[in-house]
Amino acid sequence: MPRKRESRTYWRERGGERRAWADFRDFADVGGRREALVPPDGTMATTDPDVAAELLARRLRELEELRTRQDRNRTLLGIEREAMLGPFAERHLVEKRKAGAVTSRWLKVAQLHLERAVEYFGTGRTLHTLRVSEVRGYVEHLRGLKTKRGTMSDSTIRKHLNSLSNLYRRAQAEGVVTPGYNPVSALMDKPRETRREARWLEVHDAALYLESARTWKPDRDAHACPFPYALVATFLLTGGRTSEVLGLEVGDVSFDRRTVTFRPNVHRRLKTRSAHRTVPLWPQLEEILRAHVFGAEGPRDGLLFPSARTGERIHDTRKALDEIAKRAEWEAGEIRTRIFRHTYCAARLQTVDRGSPVSPWTVAREMGHGGRSLVDRVYGHLGEIRHRSAVIEFRVEQHRERLGERLAILRATEAHRNRGSTSTA
Repeated sequence: MPRKRESRTYWRERGGERRAWADFRDFADVGGRREALVPPDGTMATTDPDVAAELLARRLRELEELRTRQDRNRTLLGIEREAMLGPFAERHLVEKRKAGAVTSRWLKVAQLHLERAVEYFGTGRTLHTLRVSEVRGYVEHLRGLKTKRGTMSDSTIRKHLNSLSNLYRRAQAEGVVTPGYNPVSALMDKPRETRREARWLEVHDAALYLESARTWKPDRDAHACPFPYALVATFLLTGGRTSEVLGLEVGDVSFDRRTVTFRPNVHRRLKTRSAHRTVPLWPQLEEILRAHVFGAEGPRDGLLFPSARTGERIHDTRKALDEIAKRAEWEAGEIRTRIFRHTYCAARLQTVDRGSPVSPWTVAREMGHGGRSLVDRVYGHLGEIRHRSAVIEFRVEQHRERLGERLAILRATEAHRNRGSTSTA
């Protein structure tokens, strides 16, 4: 039985005065608790018994309405409880982190997406009241936001919608919306990501970039990437993702079996289950990595490419990539590690396997994919130079005529630097 209204009010001494409180714990299912009876224009509980009675009656009506609505939602809609967007988004991210199925980078991006949604719809907005027309308005709102690159692209807007849709999947599972209720998935004409061919390098261009990495000497002894040649070669000749290559350990390279194995370790996880794989250690890469591992300092252990500053995993290669690129007449920002992955796939598709063209399925497995669809749709590129070879290699000696002046400029730059080093010594 609900307690009588007269018995709800009690008084506490605060600041030398008796102030009114009320006990709504019998409405705990809709947020009721012991609460101070604070007037709308005040900051502390009232001292006036008449004002306290009015505030008590008003709050009681609110809780009764909430309970009635919750019972109706449970009976008619199957909603077990109501949830507000702001608090539920926070808990959603906490549960994602606990599950350990996503990276910290994914969580940061999803948090940004959901913060924008909460700011637009309101933190107190109940999830089961959001309508498709409001989601459409949210899309237009995102189109008008200014970013560092101007306006937000359709691809970025789609990622915002995906984060909100993923939140509604949890809401369905926890019964705070009806099964199947998702205003994001019900939206017609969602922004579509404009697909265009990704950037990649022709074999001769890749060879020139690798040669630039070989001849580049960092200006600073403490440069975070002191072995650019071995690092770029590993990217180009394994097709590994950025984190996969930067997290390789010496033990992942087998010179006896001539393989490179991508597996999870303490330095990084792998993107998917199929990312755990073994790829060939091509002759050119074997030659480079032997010199890298068994150099003047003796055999290495631990990370294959540790940072010169910290000894830990390298996290940013952009400055090194830009300096290497400028020496071979690319613009800063033009070459990034993803290009190497696309380049490997394009070159690998031109190889032969036991005398026959290599199977796209084989290439897909070496890329860490569970099927060949990504190779067909995204990573496979048809270059100007098409030839069949038993191995992948990027050697400038094989492309002197095609590289022409660009290779000559690189050689001249290298010779000038060597003369400067000799005169300084």
